[in-house]
Amino acid sequence: MPAVTARGVDTGRPSDQVPKQRETTLWHSQAHMPTVKRAERVIVRGEGAWVFTEDGQRLLDAPATLWHCNVGHGRVEIADAVAAQMRTLETYTTFQEYANRPAIELAERVADLAPVANAKVFFTSGGSDAVDLAGKLARRYWDVQGFPDKRVIVTRSNGYHGLHALGTSIAGIEPNRLGYGTLVAETERVAMHDAGVLEALVRERGADQIAAFYCEPIIGTGGVYPPAPGYLEAVQRICRENEILFVVDEVITGFGRTGAMFASDRFGLEPDIMLVAKGITSGYMPLGAAVIAERVWEPFWADGSDLIFRHGITYAGHASACAAAMANIDVLEREQLVDRVKSLEPVLDAAFRPLESHPLVREVRSGVGLLAGVELHELELLPRVCARCVENGVIARMLSNATIQVSPPFVVAPAEIEQIAAVIGEALDWVAAG
Repeated sequence: MPAVTARGVDTGRPSDQVPKQRETTLWHSQAHMPTVKRAERVIVRGEGAWVFTEDGQRLLDAPATLWHCNVGHGRVEIADAVAAQMRTLETYTTFQEYANRPAIELAERVADLAPVANAKVFFTSGGSDAVDLAGKLARRYWDVQGFPDKRVIVTRSNGYHGLHALGTSIAGIEPNRLGYGTLVAETERVAMHDAGVLEALVRERGADQIAAFYCEPIIGTGGVYPPAPGYLEAVQRICRENEILFVVDEVITGFGRTGAMFASDRFGLEPDIMLVAKGITSGYMPLGAAVIAERVWEPFWADGSDLIFRHGITYAGHASACAAAMANIDVLEREQLVDRVKSLEPVLDAAFRPLESHPLVREVRSGVGLLAGVELHELELLPRVCARCVENGVIARMLSNATIQVSPPFVVAPAEIEQIAAVIGEALDWVAAG
C-alpha cells in the first residue's frame, strides 16, 4: 500500500486493485499523479445509483460522484432538455443587457424556491465561482455603503469553499492552503462548532473590519459534520447584530440533500447570500449561482444608481446548463425526491450507526438527510478500506480527515443503503484482520 500524505481534500491515491495502464495525459484533480498516472479508473456509464467502469465493473455510487448526482445517473429527460436547447441556441451571454430565456426563467424559479426574500440570482459555472463572486460582492457592498475597511472574510475550521483563489485562501482544510502564499489577504478562521469563538473574533478584530462570515450548514468535504445544536442560529444572530453578511454555502446541501430543498429551510436560516451548485443540475451540466438578498443587491439596482458590480464569467447563465437545471428541478418535484430523502434519513442513520462500535472507527456522523461520514482512527488505513469497498462493488470516497463520505443519489433504495454500510463494515473487518 502506498503511503498516505496530506495532498489536499482527498488522499489522491488509487486502490491497489486498479490495473496498470499506459501513462495518462489527463492531470487529475486533487491527485497524487505518480500513482494515478497509470492507474485510472474510467467510468463510462451510469444508471440510477450505479455506475459502470470501462472494464465492466458495476459500482454502487455511494458519494454520488462529488456529492452532486442527486436525481441519479442516466436521466434521459435532462439530456433531452439540453439537446433541445442546443438545437435552438447553445447559449448567449448575460453580459450587459443581453440574456437568454432559460437563464431568465431559471433565475425566477430559483428565487421562488430559495429562503431568501425578494432575491436576485447571479449565475456562475460552479460552486467555486460562486464563492469568489460572494467574496467580491461582500467587499464591494460594504465599500459602496461607506465602510471600505470591512474586508475580512471569516470561515470555519474544516470548512471547504472550493479551490479558486478566494476558496483556497479561506479554506478551513489546512492542506488546501499549503504552498500558495497569500492569494487573498484579510481572511480569518474560527472553530467550526463554537459560536463564542466567532463572537470573540468580532470583538478582537472589530465588526467594522469584517465583511462576511461563510458557513456550510453541514460541513461536507471537511468531514461531514452536522451543526452543533443551536450553532447556526447563534452565528446568524452574531452576523445580524454586527452588520456582517451571512453567506450560507449550500453547494453540497442545496436542492434536497438534507431532506429539505435547502438546508437553510431545515435550520431556519435567512442568508444574505446563499451559494448553490452541484444539485442545481445534479451534475448534468456545470452551473452555480449566488442567491442574493435585497439589502445586498438594492444599491446596484436602485433607479438612479450609477453603481456597477463589475463581475462576470463567460458561461454565467449558460442557456443549455440552465435548461438542464430546469429539467433537474422538474424531476426533483415530480418524483418528490426531497421528501424521499427525508424518508430515507432514518434508514441511512440506522444502517451506519452500528459501524461506530468497530475498533477502527472513531466516529460515525449521520442523521441529517442522505449524508454520513465514517471517520477512522488512522488515516493510513483509509486507502485499504476504500479499495476493499470498490473490490466488493461500492465506491467509497476518501476525505482528508480519515473519513469515508456517504452521500448517495436520492433514488438509492433502502436495500442499497444497507448494502453500502455492509460493504464498508466488511472492509473494516478485512483491514482489521490484517
